[in-house]
Amino acid sequence: MSSHREAPEIAKDPVADSSDLYAFVSPSQPDTVTLIANYVPVQLPSGGPNFFEFGDDVRYEIHVDNDGDGYPDVTYRFEFTTEITNQNSFLYNTGPIESLESKNWNRRQFYRLTRIADGREHVLAHKLPCPPCNVGPLSTPNYQNLVKQATFKLSTGEKVFAGQRADGFFVDLGAVFDLGTLRPFQQLHVAGKKLFKTEGEPVNALDRLNVHSIAVQVPLSKVRRRASRYGYADRASTIGVWTSASRQQVRVLGERVAADTAAGPFTQVSRLGNPLFNEVIVPMSKKDLWNTLPPSEDKRFAGFVERPELAALLPTLYPGVFPNLDALNKAKKPRADLVAILLTGVPAGLIDGFANTTGDVQADMLRLNTAIRPSRRPDRFGVLGGDLAGFPNGRRVGDDVVTIALRAIAGLTVPLVDRTFKPDAAAAAVTPGLDAGDVTAPFLGDFPFLGTPYDGFNNPPAKKS
Repeated sequence: MSSHREAPEIAKDPVADSSDLYAFVSPSQPDTVTLIANYVPVQLPSGGPNFFEFGDDVRYEIHVDNDGDGYPDVTYRFEFTTEITNQNSFLYNTGPIESLESKNWNRRQFYRLTRIADGREHVLAHKLPCPPCNVGPLSTPNYQNLVKQATFKLSTGEKVFAGQRADGFFVDLGAVFDLGTLRPFQQLHVAGKKLFKTEGEPVNALDRLNVHSIAVQVPLSKVRRRASRYGYADRASTIGVWTSASRQQVRVLGERVAADTAAGPFTQVSRLGNPLFNEVIVPMSKKDLWNTLPPSEDKRFAGFVERPELAALLPTLYPGVFPNLDALNKAKKPRADLVAILLTGVPAGLIDGFANTTGDVQADMLRLNTAIRPSRRPDRFGVLGGDLAGFPNGRRVGDDVVTIALRAIAGLTVPLVDRTFKPDAAAAAVTPGLDAGDVTAPFLGDFPFLGTPYDGFNNPPAKKS
C-alpha cells in the first residue's frame, strides 16, 4: 500500500497513520494548489456504534518546503475536538442527519485550522465542523449535501475540508506481497516466452474501504517563494510537500482521571511524502525511526534509494526477464535516477520541458512544479506517460503510482542519467494491472476530489435471494 500500516509501530496506531498524500495544481483553479492527506486507513464502512474519526490527541499537519532545505516554510495544522450531544445514548445518531446542526447526531467532531509561516502561527478558523461518517441511506440520506456544508472557503483564500472519504489508492496487495506476483503478466511475452505463470485477475484490496482526509486548497502565492530568491523560475515555482502526525509524549491512564490524558511536548509518530517510500524503500529495522524524522534527515536513507532491495529481487524472482537490470545491480552502480525522482527532484535537461528539483538536500517530499498547468487529458502514468502534470510531479488522485514506481525501479528511468543503458522489455510493461476504474467510488472532478465514502448499509453488498 502507499503508506497504510507501513511500519510496525504505526500499524498499531491507525488514528495517526498517514496513508496517502496528494499535491497538484487544481484543475479548475490553476492559481491554487490542492493538498490532501489521508489518515485512519482500512476503515470498514459498517463501523458502528463507534464509527471512525480523527484523534483529539493527534496533531495533523501538511507541510510545504519552498526553499529546498527539507524543513517546512508553511504548515497547515488541523487539531480536532469531539463533542457528545446525548450523554445517555450509545448511538452515533438517533435519526436522520440532514444537516451539520442536526439534533439527531450524537457524536460530532470539530477542528481548528492554523497556518504557520515565518515562525508565526495564524489561526485561520475555530471549530469548523466535520461531516458525519456515511452511516447508511436512512441515517445520512443526502451525504453529498453534508460534504458541501462541511467545505469552507476562508476569508484568507484557502478552501478546506476534513472528514471521511473513500480510499482512492488501488493496489493488488494479495499478489504484490506474495513474493512480488503481478497477475496481469501472464498475458505478456518476451522473446516468445511468458513472463509469469500466475493466473487470475488483479484485485483492488483497498476497494470499498474508507479513510479520513484533511484537504486544503491554497493560493499559489501562499506557498511559493518569490523568483528573486533563486534568480530563475523553476526552483521558485517548485515546492516540496509532506504530511505528519504527532502525539504528546506522556499519556496518563487510571481511575483517578476522567479519561486518558496526554501531556508534554508533541513528538512526530508518522509522516509521508512520496508514495511507497517507507513501504518498499526503507528496511524493516528503520521504518519506525524514519517516521520520527524530518525530511532533512533523509540522507541517512539515500543508500537504500541508490540500491533498492526490490530492484535486486526482480531478476531473482523472475529469472531471464530482467537481464539488463540484473547486470546493473551486479555493477553496484548507484541509482542516480531514483535519487533524482525521490530525494532531490528532477533537474532541468533530463526531460524536455520539465524540472522539479529543489536543490541538493536529499529529502523525501512530493515535489510539485506549480508552473506546469493541469493536463486537459491526464495520463495515469504521469511523467512516464508524457504528462508532466502527473507523478512524480506532485501526485493526483488518479495517478497509477504503483505502476510508475515499479517501472522506475525495474530500470525504465535509468536512461535519464545513463543513455548507454537499455531497459529490459519487461520494464515498460510491468504493472499490477489496476487503475482508477478499479475504485468503486469514482473520484470527483473538484474539491475534495476523493470519492464519496462507502456507507455501512450497502457494504458489503447484500446478497440477492
